[in-house]
Amino acid sequence: MPEHVAAYSRRRELDESCLPPLVKGGRGGFGLRTLVALSLPLLSATPAFAMHISEGILPFPWAAFWYLALAPFVALGVRHLNAISREDLSLKPLVGLLAAVVFIISCMPIPVPTAGTCSHPCGTGVAAILVGPLVSVLIAAVSLLIQGLFLAHGGLSTLGANTFSMGVVGSFAGWLAFRGSRRLGGSLAVSGFMAGLLADWATYAATAGILSLGIRGEASFTPLFVKVVLAFLPTQLPLGILEGVITAGMVTLLYRKRPDLLVKMRVITEKELPAHA
Repeated sequence: MPEHVAAYSRRRELDESCLPPLVKGGRGGFGLRTLVALSLPLLSATPAFAMHISEGILPFPWAAFWYLALAPFVALGVRHLNAISREDLSLKPLVGLLAAVVFIISCMPIPVPTAGTCSHPCGTGVAAILVGPLVSVLIAAVSLLIQGLFLAHGGLSTLGANTFSMGVVGSFAGWLAFRGSRRLGGSLAVSGFMAGLLADWATYAATAGILSLGIRGEASFTPLFVKVVLAFLPTQLPLGILEGVITAGMVTLLYRKRPDLLVKMRVITEKELPAHA
């Protein structure tokens, strides 16, 4: 063997002896080539879609406007939460649980690239039914803040706009739909379905309006609004129906398992308790 080849072989053996076991080839290790292959998906660029209205989409004046529009609802929500907590301290853990539910439900995105955002369930319908629309605004704000800070879903500049559409519009639409359906004689299942459905669709109608106002520039509002709504339709129509089914299921499950909670939260009256309760 030529001298320079032998020297190269000795140097390679010395280098490999310094490698950690997992990097070495052979039995008990992945091998360097395997490690590089596994790393490629992490290093390669892939398209990403931000949830809700993406960071930086709205001009500063509009972003500030939606923060100001949201502020009174947040203040009233904090006041209402403190009031119901004084009456029954056990409601605070329930609010925390609902915040976790809304956070998880709204973390299931379906990208809508043509709209600069994405579709996803909201969860504010069931929160508004159980604890009222004002506390539901707080729940949505906390969920969206965590998503913006740690998951890059939405953003801090668009937090006011996202919370207004999902928290204010979605919560009040769901709550009004539920109360209206109950007054008209609708069952808990039907009323819960209507609440989840309309909370979801109202959220995205509001999101389409907020986006159109923010990015239209000198263009007319109505044509752009129609385009954004049409961009949402293929994903949001079925998602709204799905959220209606989920909301109806959660309310009826509570009615079967813990009707006392629904009485405590003034969703039903004591006269509506099931016979086995």
